[in-house]
Amino acid sequence: MAEVEADYFVRAVERRAGAELRINQRSAGDVGCVVWDAALVLAKYLETSAFYRANLHSFTGKSVVELGSGTGLVGLMASVLGAHVTVTDLEELQDLLNTNINDNKHLVTGSIQAKVLKWGESVKHLPPEPDYILVADCIYYEQLLKVQIYCIKKSGSDSIYRERKVGLMFQSLEPLLWTMKELAGTNSCILCCYEERTMGNNPKIEIRFFELLQSDFEIEEIPVDRHDEEYRSEDIHILHIKRKRHH
Repeated sequence: MAEVEADYFVRAVERRAGAELRINQRSAGDVGCVVWDAALVLAKYLETSAFYRANLHSFTGKSVVELGSGTGLVGLMASVLGAHVTVTDLEELQDLLNTNINDNKHLVTGSIQAKVLKWGESVKHLPPEPDYILVADCIYYEQLLKVQIYCIKKSGSDSIYRERKVGLMFQSLEPLLWTMKELAGTNSCILCCYEERTMGNNPKIEIRFFELLQSDFEIEEIPVDRHDEEYRSEDIHILHIKRKRHH
C-alpha cells in the first residue's frame, strides 16, 4: 500500500531476497515522477535466474547506465545486485533521483550516482561503453509534446496538425537512438523494456523506433515466460540489444 507524505507517495517494491526498495513518487509533475509498469517488469527481470552464474549475479562489479531513469527504480535494483550504476535524466528529476538513492543506499552493494542527461547531447560525462545500458518505457513521448502540438493545432488546419504531430513524435525518437549509439560499445548489452500501446499514434512511433534501431543494432526479444513469474504481461516486452559488428 502506497504511503502518502507531503507531495510524495511511496511505492514499496519487494525483492526476492532482502528488504524492499522504497521508491518515492511525486503526486504532480512530469511522466518521470512515477513508477511505470515497464520499469517494474525490467527491475524484477534483473532478479531472475537468467542473470546468475554459480550464485553470482552477472551485474556484480559491472558498469551500468540507465537512460530516462525517472524515479531510478531500475538503476537502484541494478546497484543492489552489485553493479556500479549511473542513473540519468533531465535536471528537473535530479532531486527525486537523489532522494530515492539516499533512501535506499543501505541496500546498495555496488554503487549508484545520478547525472543530468538530455538525449542527443554529449555523453562524455558518463562511463564510456558501459557493460549494460538500461532503458524502461522511453519510446513513447506523446504527452511531452503537448505544448508544441497545442501551438500547431491553434495556428493550423486539422490536417497540418495531424501531420506535424506525428512528425514531432518521430523526431523525439532520434535523440534517444543517438544517445544509445554514442554510449554503447561492441560488448555493451542494452536491456530495453516497453509497454505496447495501441492508442493514437503510438503504433506508428513503435514501428519507426524499430526501423531506426535495426540499422545499427541486433535485437532479441525475451519470451514472456522468462520474465519474473509475477511481474509480467503480454503487452510488456523486454529486448536484449547489441551493436552490430560492421566488417
